Amino acid sequence: MIIGTAGHIDHGKTTLVRALTGVDTDRLPEEKKRGISIELGYAFSGDGAIGFVDVPGHERLVHTMLAGATGIDYALLLVAADDGPMPQTREHLAVLSLLGLERGAVVITKADRASAARLAEVRSEVEALRAGSALAQAPVLELSATTGQGVETLRQLLAAEAAHAVGRPAGRAFRLAVDRSFSLDGVGTVVTGTVHAGHVAIGDELALCPDGGHPRRLRVRSLHAQNRSVGVAEAGQRCALGLVGIAKDEVARGQWLVAPEAAAASERIDVQLRLWPAEPRALRSGTPVHVHLGARAVMGSVALLDAEALPPGGEALAQLVLHEPIGAWRGDRVVLRDASASRTMAGGVVLDPFAPARYRRMPQRLAELAALHAQPTPAARLQALLDVAPLGLDLERFASAEGIDAQARQDLAPDAGLLAGGLALSRAAAQLLAEQLRQRLADFHAAHPDEPGPEAGRLRRLAAPRLPEPLWRELLARGRDEGWLAQRGAFVHLPEHGVQLSALEQRIAQKVAPLLAGAGFEGAWVRDLARDAQEGETLMRATLARLAQQGALHTLVKDLYCAPEAVEKMAAIVRDLAAAAEGQVLAAAFRDATGLGRKRAIQVLEYFDRVGLLRRVGDVHKLRTDSRDLFNSA
Repeated sequence: MIIGTAGHIDHGKTTLVRALTGVDTDRLPEEKKRGISIELGYAFSGDGAIGFVDVPGHERLVHTMLAGATGIDYALLLVAADDGPMPQTREHLAVLSLLGLERGAVVITKADRASAARLAEVRSEVEALRAGSALAQAPVLELSATTGQGVETLRQLLAAEAAHAVGRPAGRAFRLAVDRSFSLDGVGTVVTGTVHAGHVAIGDELALCPDGGHPRRLRVRSLHAQNRSVGVAEAGQRCALGLVGIAKDEVARGQWLVAPEAAAASERIDVQLRLWPAEPRALRSGTPVHVHLGARAVMGSVALLDAEALPPGGEALAQLVLHEPIGAWRGDRVVLRDASASRTMAGGVVLDPFAPARYRRMPQRLAELAALHAQPTPAARLQALLDVAPLGLDLERFASAEGIDAQARQDLAPDAGLLAGGLALSRAAAQLLAEQLRQRLADFHAAHPDEPGPEAGRLRRLAAPRLPEPLWRELLARGRDEGWLAQRGAFVHLPEHGVQLSALEQRIAQKVAPLLAGAGFEGAWVRDLARDAQEGETLMRATLARLAQQGALHTLVKDLYCAPEAVEKMAAIVRDLAAAAEGQVLAAAFRDATGLGRKRAIQVLEYFDRVGLLRRVGDVHKLRTDSRDLFNSA
C-alpha cells in the first residue's frame, strides 16, 4: 500500500514519516539547510508492506505535491495544532478530493504544543473544513511525532488498512508513473515511480510514453519494489527499475513506463469534469489551465461539450486540448489548476484518452461518452460503446484506451453483428446497413435497368461512405453468403436483377466464349472476334458491350475484351507482386510475370486502376486496401 502525506508547510509531514519509518525523506542539501521539503521523499515500513510518499507543502510546490499524490492508496492530511487549517491544507484537501481518494485519515500534529481547549478548537475547524470532501468520514487522530504521543495508534491504523487493501483490477498492462531518474555504477539508468497497474518482471520489455514518434523498447535489468530486490513488481508498489537502452537524462518526471501494447499518447482527452465548490465563478470553454495527470503537468485549455458554463460544484463533459502529448488511460484522474498555477480549480475522470477534434459536441459523440461514463467494467463499457457506434468500434483502440494487457485483449468478445480487421459493428447497426445497402441497390437497378449494378467502390459511396473498409468488405461477404447480394467481377447487384440478352445476343455470346478463352491475357479485338465468328462488326460490338455491362466480359480498352477467368488470373498475379514489393506493382514486373508485351501490360494495369484494384502513384501502381473482393471468385 502507498500512503501519501498532504498538508501545509511546516505542519510536520516529514517528521511524522520519520517517526513511523525511521527514514528522513529530506535528502537534498537545500532541504537540510532550509528545513523544508522541496522534492518528493520516499520511505518504507520495516517489513516493506507500506510505502510512504512525502510531499512538499509550500504553495509554490503544489505541482510537485500533485506528482506524488497521484497513485497513492491512502492519504494522511496533516494539520498542526498550533496553526490549524492553512491555505495549503485547503488546497491539498481539494487535490485529494478531486483525485477521488476515498481512504485516508486527518492527523492533528504537534499535539504536545497545544492545550486541550486549543485541540478542541482545531478539531472543530477540521470538521468544518472536511465537510463534503473525500475525507469527510475519515478518522481524526491527535499525535506528536517528537514525543511519540499517538504515533503507535496511527501505525496500527495504517497496518490494519494495509492488511485490508483492495487489490488492483486484473488484466491491465504494466504502467509506472516516473517521478525520478538517476544512474548507479554497475546498474546504469534507474527509474523510480509508483506502479499504477499490472506487473513487471526482470527481462521484460517496456516503452517510455510519451517519447515522441514511436516509443523505444527498453529492457528491465533489475527491480526493487518497496525498497527490496525482487523478481516481479506489481500495482500498488513503489518501484525502482534498472533499464537497458536509455540514459538517465532521456527520462523525465511525468513520463510513463508502460507495456508496449499500451504505449500511446494524445493531445486531446475527453473527461467528466467537476469544478471545485470553492471556485468563485463558473468555468467556461477556452479557459487556459495547467493539466495534471499522473506525475506530469502540461498546459492546455478546456472545451465544454454539454454545457455553456460549469458552475462551482457542478459536473460536465469536457475536452482538454493539450499543448503537449500526454499518456492517459480511461479512468485516470486529472486535476486542473489555473493558468498562473496559483490555485486548484477542478478535477475529473478520463473517459476517452484519444478524443476526436471533429464532431466532439455531436449527439452521437455525447452518447459514446455517456456510455463510457455509466458502465463499471471494461466488458460493460465495450458493449455499451458498441451499441451506440453506428460505424463500428476499433477494438485495439478501445483496449489501448482502457490499458488492457496483451493477454486480456485476446478475450475481448463483444456481442457484435460484424467483426473484421479488429473492428466490430453491433447487430442492430449491421442490420440497418444491410437494409440500406439493399435499398440503394434497388434504387440503382430502377434507375439503370440495363446495367448489372454499381461497382463495389461506388456502392460504398452510395450506401455507407463512412463505414471502415474492413467492415464494408465483411458486409458484402455476409450478403453474398446469405444470398441477398450477388457480385460478378467488380459489379454488385441484387440476385433477382440481371441484364437480359436477346436470343441473337445469346447465340453470339456462345460463339465468342471459346475465342476469348483462347485469347488468354492478350484479350481480343472486336474486329477479330467478328471475323472469326463470321458476324457483323456492328452487331458484335453491341453484343460485347451488353456482355460487359453484365460483368461477363471486361473491356481493357475500347474494343478490346478479355474473359473473366483471364482477368482473375492477372489480378492474382498483381496481388502476388504487391505482396512481395510493399504493395507496389511495377509495369516491368507485371509484364515479365504475365508474358505480355509492354504495351498490353500497361493497358491491363491501367484497367485495374480504373476499376479500383490498383491506384496510380507516380510511376508505380499500388494495390488498394479496399479491393480484396475484386476479381476474387474464391
